[in-house]
Formats: sequence, C-alpha cells, structure tokens
Amino acid sequence: MKAILVEKDRSLTWSEVPDPVMKDEEVLVKIECAALNRADLMQREGNYPPPPGCPEWMGLEISGEIVKIGKEAAKKSNWKLGDKVCALLGGGGYAEYVTVKYDMLMPIPENCSMVEAAAMPEAFATAYLNLFIEGKIKEGDTLLMNAGASGLASVIIPMAKAFGIRVITTVLSDELAASIKHLNAEIVVNTNKENIVDVLKQQLDEGHPVTVAIDCLGGEIMGKCLPYLEHGARWIMIATLAGDLTEVNLRNIFVRNVRIIGSTLRSRKPEVKAQILADLVRDIWPKVSSGEVKPTIYKTFHITEAEAAHDVLYRGENVGKVVLTLD
Repeated sequence: MKAILVEKDRSLTWSEVPDPVMKDEEVLVKIECAALNRADLMQREGNYPPPPGCPEWMGLEISGEIVKIGKEAAKKSNWKLGDKVCALLGGGGYAEYVTVKYDMLMPIPENCSMVEAAAMPEAFATAYLNLFIEGKIKEGDTLLMNAGASGLASVIIPMAKAFGIRVITTVLSDELAASIKHLNAEIVVNTNKENIVDVLKQQLDEGHPVTVAIDCLGGEIMGKCLPYLEHGARWIMIATLAGDLTEVNLRNIFVRNVRIIGSTLRSRKPEVKAQILADLVRDIWPKVSSGEVKPTIYKTFHITEAEAAHDVLYRGENVGKVVLTLD
C-alpha cells in the first residue's frame, strides 16, 4: 500500500510501505478520508513521536470502510464487513489502509459525510475529554476557548453550546471573528484590539466569570488571566503555541482554588480512550445527527497534496478542519 512519509528534509512523499499486519483484536479499514491536526505538524518536525507499535507516518483520525475483521474483534464487537466507521488512531492515518483495535472505532453518525466523520474522532474526543472529564463543565458555566478559529475550537464551541454552556473565545482579527460567527460564541475577543485580561476581569465583576478555560496558546498572557476566573475554576493547558513560559501568582491559585491542568489525549491509556469514544457515541452522536454539533470543514485536499494541506495549518489560515481524501 501507499502512505505519506516524511523525508530527511521534512518534505512529504506518497510512497510504498508494507501492508499493515492485523492482530486478532483489530479490524482492517480501507481509508477514505484523514483529517489533519497540529500534532501531525509536530510529528513531522520530530517533536511528537507516535506511541510504540504505531506506524511511523502521521494521521490521528480517519473515516473509511471495514474490509477485514480479526477473530477476537469479531467475538468482542458487533462490527461487520462493509461497515462505515471513523477511528481514533495513535498514528498511521495518512495511508490507504490502517489496522485499528475494535474499540477505537465508532459508527458514522446519521446525516454525517465521510469528510465530516474523519474530522471528528481526535477533535471530538479531545473536546469531550477537556470539557466534561477534566473540566467537569456543566450547563450554565462559562467556557474560555482560546484560538476560536482553530479546528479544535470549531468542535469545542458548538459542543459546549449544545450543553447550555456560555462561551468566550479569542481571535486575532475582525475577519476571523466574522468567519466563526456561525459558532455562536457569546463573546468573541479580537486580542489585537482588546486585552483578554480586561475582558475576563469585566466578566468577573459582572457575575459571569470563566469556569473552565481550554488553552492551546499559553505564553505570558496565561498567568495574567488566572486572577480573574471563578473560584474553583479549571485552566486546562493542551498546547503552548504562544510560548512555554508564564508568571503565576501562586497565592491566587490556592486562595481562589484555581486548578491548572495539563492534558493531552494521545498520552492516555488505550482503555481510557476507548471509554471516551463510547461516551461520544452515547452523548454526542445524537447531537451530531440532529445537526446541533458539526465539525467545520475548511478545505479538502487529495492525499497526494498532503504538503499543501500542511502549509494551510502552518500559515494558520484555516477556520475549522483540513481533511485529506483518497478518492
């Protein structure tokens, strides 16, 4: 089969690789679509290696068709040949085929395309993990979701809204603010015009403090925001695109009972990931089928154009998810 390989100069090539060897608890999926994530860029740059046993090529979420089922997978699941599925992977999605443990698969929700389905497993699982498991967010709470034009925000914001959560998000321009209007966040802050610290202070003073923050930026501004959260708030760090260092008033942390939580999906144990996927199918898939929650698809590329697709993420121009297709 073929897969996207990273060459020594970090360019991407569509190259021949060995066919995957399926274990008894796995199924073989013929891939139709694979979605991009920033973790793919980090892996390409040598900073985010795949877990042991996973293929060396990138790709954390796919949609496709089951073409082979292992003996144990057949006993322990209800999957059938020909089932259309989406899957959360440790890696290996930029390819024609991938083997997946039976409990890392999910059915395609009703009223959902294969392109949309490919954009859901990693992003939706990350959203669910950080909103409901780490964040313990509930109806009536206020969420701060940084980088509102990102692919992850395009999932987290509507997911939060579907559960009655008030949302504040940040962007870098009025153009980006207009582009995410359909996500219906209550407050969109253009941080080139407004200081997010001032906004959070005002929200606290007005009785609408942030309960949970999901932050992929970090940097100097993060520490400055912490004094203006709800008592007992959770600030969840998932990446540090704006910088690894910040200054924190530790007294504020214990006096206001604020929790700073580091969180990544990829590092979770397989059984934890499997439970998150089962929770998604139970709690979120009905809202996908009804149209309450949908991924925003920015652009699709053929798999052979993976480098051009990566460039979209490197330039930060995408509003929503970028997806590779294998048709």
